[in-house]
Amino acid sequence: MASEPRELDAEDVPRAADKAGQNVVTAFGRSLKTLRLRAGMDREELGRRLGYSASTIASFEQGRRIPPPRAIDGSDHELNADGLLIEWKDLVEQAQYPPFFQGMAQLEKRAIELVSYDTLLVKGLLQTEEYMRAVLDLRRPVLDTEVIEQRVVGRLARQAIFDRRPAPLLSFVMCESVLRRRFGGTQVLRGQLEHLLLVGQRRNVEIQVMPLDSEENSGVDGPFTVVTREDGRKFLYVEAQGVSSLETDPKQAAIAAARSGIIRSQALTPRESLAFIEKLLGEL
Repeated sequence: MASEPRELDAEDVPRAADKAGQNVVTAFGRSLKTLRLRAGMDREELGRRLGYSASTIASFEQGRRIPPPRAIDGSDHELNADGLLIEWKDLVEQAQYPPFFQGMAQLEKRAIELVSYDTLLVKGLLQTEEYMRAVLDLRRPVLDTEVIEQRVVGRLARQAIFDRRPAPLLSFVMCESVLRRRFGGTQVLRGQLEHLLLVGQRRNVEIQVMPLDSEENSGVDGPFTVVTREDGRKFLYVEAQGVSSLETDPKQAAIAAARSGIIRSQALTPRESLAFIEKLLGEL
């Protein structure tokens, strides 16, 4: 028996696309509605079968929310769409990310190794939901509520990388100042530091801190990320002020990877870094 209709839960937080992806979401919604009507099914019935409320189905059809993959799969099955809706899944997924990040989001899904250096914020892959919301709320110009929800959902979805098998190697180096900024207040920072301690216990994850009083830091050019794909090819990603660069030149990516190795050697070791984070947590 189908479960009671529900609104989206934490896993399916309402998603609204950035303008660049809105056409995709709207087109998918129209297809969903057309197939539902063809099947002679009303929104309430489809919602009952999928476990959503009729209003949630309406929001999918009207392009006001981006449906999660399970909703797309379920709709395709219940409406006998023969894969027509599933064909939209990758495009709909991309719509939850800002245009400048879509290429990087796809690379993360295929990464066997990811190394990064950050100087301003905790890496999105490591952020708690509360930290995400605090940071996005500080953006200027102000982001629409729907866009904030979209960004939060997108970042949370990306964190599936930690549970992927085979497990990719993930290395994060961050400046001490990142760990001291109280975006959203003390409690948000406390939760973020506690989360870093938990993630840092994973065998495929290394978290390192670059102390402010360090006399050697080769990260003077700013934050960056290097992703290694399963075919061994490396990519360099840099983002600032809402503008990004995904460098595909093997030489530049190799240089950035070498720089990352130097930075890691200059930072505190992973063990020392977790102890440092515990110390900061105790000071809050």
